[in-house]
Amino acid sequence: MYEALGKKLQGNVAVKVHSGEKGNQNYLHPEFMKPMVEHVKGTIVECNTAYEGERNTTQKHQKLMETHGWSKYFNVDIMDAEKNDKVLEIPNGKVIKKNYVGKNIEHYDSMLVLSHFKGHPMGGYGGALKQLSIGIASSEGKSWIHSAGVTKDQTILWENIAKQAQFLEAMADSASSVVNYFQGNIAYINVMCNMSVDCDCCSVAEDPCMKDIGILASTDPVAIDQACIDLVKKSEDEGKVHFLERVESRHGTHTIDVAEELGVGTKEYELIEI
Repeated sequence: MYEALGKKLQGNVAVKVHSGEKGNQNYLHPEFMKPMVEHVKGTIVECNTAYEGERNTTQKHQKLMETHGWSKYFNVDIMDAEKNDKVLEIPNGKVIKKNYVGKNIEHYDSMLVLSHFKGHPMGGYGGALKQLSIGIASSEGKSWIHSAGVTKDQTILWENIAKQAQFLEAMADSASSVVNYFQGNIAYINVMCNMSVDCDCCSVAEDPCMKDIGILASTDPVAIDQACIDLVKKSEDEGKVHFLERVESRHGTHTIDVAEELGVGTKEYELIEI
């Protein structure tokens, strides 16, 4: 699927994955990702979370990376392992004007966004745009997005959670800054399997409610997420009702709409089956 894009990622390639919270049964394991990561000679990158769990400090996150097998197969970089985040400006941002990302992003010339497409408790769904936004934001940056630019302090984050529309718009804003940073040296693969309504960040997640659909590849994060949503809607799987309820109850596709408005990509696409 990557080869079909006709795009070769240059230089040091960051491969953004979801490491999977401890206890989660749905995340995509490193053995599955191994051929793809090796093909681009990539380094696995992640950032710490802004909530309690096994990934909210560098020490715990690195330990989980070992437990889940990522460190066994790949070089792993927790990009915000040290403070002093890199600040990406968002002059046309709808909600936030700055994005705080792990400073180690500076080590990479290009990025492969390797996403597990599934539901999400807050964002409605998780795909390429979530990986670009919440996924690449530092721990403090995640707080900034979740609070729509009110605070970077995770200790008071939950007192300052943004209204849903603002949170989704802040995700689109932050995603746009990462796309602009890599200036076209970026590709996206969405894997539509293990599709639970819950994210891989949940230590206790629902089992998948739909059968696997397949793998999509694109150079456009808006198009690939829109295509995944459309494939769920067109599916004959009865479980799609439960999945779409999660997406729609959180107004998840608003992120796609706003990302398109910001020029991140387009919802118009051609679906080519291979």
